[in-house]
Amino acid sequence: MKKKATKRNPKKKIIKKDKNELGQTKNSAKLILFIFGIGPIIGIIIFLFSKGFFNSPNI
Repeated sequence: MKKKATKRNPKKKIIKKDKNELGQTKNSAKLILFIFGIGPIIGIIIFLFSKGFFNSPNI
């Protein structure tokens, strides 16, 4: 007689992270989004000011 193959269901490991690690991840994500999101906009505005884009034209 053949034996039926039994599947093992190992218990899933639950990895708990400390609240400090999660907070640091959120803060670093916010910092990176700020630098890459707001940084280029500020850079473009400074560039346009240096080229006189916002000065009124002289007639």
